[in-house]
Amino acid sequence: MAELGNRLKEARMAKGYSLEDLQEITKIQKRYLSAIEEGNFSVMPGAFYVRAFIKQYAEAVGLDATEILETYKNEIPENRAKEATSASTAIQQPKGGTNRRTNANQPSSTIKTTSTSSRKMSDLMPKIAVAVIVVAVIAIVWFLFVHSASNEDTTPKVKQEQTQDQTTTTTNKAVDEQEKAQKAADEKAAADKAAKEKAAAEKAKKAKAAGTLSEGQDAGDGATTTYTLTDTKNFKVRVDMTGDNWVGITDQNGGNLSTGKMYAKGDKLEYDAKDQSYIRIRLGAASYGKVYVNGKEVKLAVPASQRVTQNIVIKTK
Repeated sequence: MAELGNRLKEARMAKGYSLEDLQEITKIQKRYLSAIEEGNFSVMPGAFYVRAFIKQYAEAVGLDATEILETYKNEIPENRAKEATSASTAIQQPKGGTNRRTNANQPSSTIKTTSTSSRKMSDLMPKIAVAVIVVAVIAIVWFLFVHSASNEDTTPKVKQEQTQDQTTTTTNKAVDEQEKAQKAADEKAAADKAAKEKAAAEKAKKAKAAGTLSEGQDAGDGATTTYTLTDTKNFKVRVDMTGDNWVGITDQNGGNLSTGKMYAKGDKLEYDAKDQSYIRIRLGAASYGKVYVNGKEVKLAVPASQRVTQNIVIKTK
């Protein structure tokens, strides 16, 4: 197994991925992934896909694809087209020098034989040239035929890989959209939670400021309802008039805190009793006055329909 294949396989196993898992992640066929680990690039459809598949494999198992391709470039086939090479046949004429020595003793038959041989060679040269050309044409036609058949075999594989690449792109886009939708949902949920927590905190703050008001108790005279206010330093009193009404506020000793007088419908009497431990609110017409302490409405123990004039006593601790 090649060093590149070893490193990729170790990274895959460290992630806990099987080849089936990696096929699902990268959309690369399992046989190509196995071939990459074994260094068997001959089964690949082309050198371009070798580099592309190695890049996807590395990214899927958390490796730096650029560093992997650079480190193991000697193991990865180069992306280049097949180059045809043609053999040329050189016809080498025999180097035959005509070393004629003319002397009186050389026979004339020898000169005639040499001249005849030269003439025959000259006649053969055109035929040899034609034969060479025919052989070259046949070789070129055969090469083109084989190359065309090879391309036809590769085309379906290339189309299949292109389809897989398109599927991977579509899948990645869908995952991105899903992640965006999930992120938006999480942000909305977080915002809703923060808003609820803020509302709860404000409500608790208001409740703390309002304090705790006990249930109203009939003082026994049929005209006075008594309350106890605790857990707050605030002691604000308000009376809303729903009709003409006489209202006054006194302390425990009967001293006027708000001098009693007539109020018309729609009027409000407001008094801050933070320095008091006891107040009494006198309603001339109990049915025409709504009493609030720190924003909370105070109910009468005796219905206003049974007793027109009533008192509300509030003590603090």
